[in-house]
Amino acid sequence: MPMMTLKVLLPYEVFVNEARVSRIVVETVHGSFGLLPQRLDCVAALVPGILVFTDDEQNEAFVALDAGVLVKTGLDVTISVRQALRGNDLACLHEAVKEQFITQDAQEESMRAAMAKLETGFMQRFAALQDRSP
Repeated sequence: MPMMTLKVLLPYEVFVNEARVSRIVVETVHGSFGLLPQRLDCVAALVPGILVFTDDEQNEAFVALDAGVLVKTGLDVTISVRQALRGNDLACLHEAVKEQFITQDAQEESMRAAMAKLETGFMQRFAALQDRSP
């Protein structure tokens, strides 16, 4: 039976590079999504959740993922995310997703709002300077 190759990419490194993966389950915006080697090529948007994959010896591994994108081409599955954590305890990983990833998303949203206010204030002051020039 053919096996898949799984890569989980972070912005600065390859986090997981597993050959000989027999099945993968990820969380998408439409619910859980399973991949087997014979599945057709696809692309899926991922939400923060737990990636489960099984190797050729039927050992399960778990990776907590932030939002990202999954691309399957042939037997290669590539997942690009902002953050990932690997572990063996599902309860701990689930808590990590809730606490770290979702909290960080809220912090990023608050930072974007603050930056938007600063940009608006800068543009208003700049426009006022333009109005004063002869």
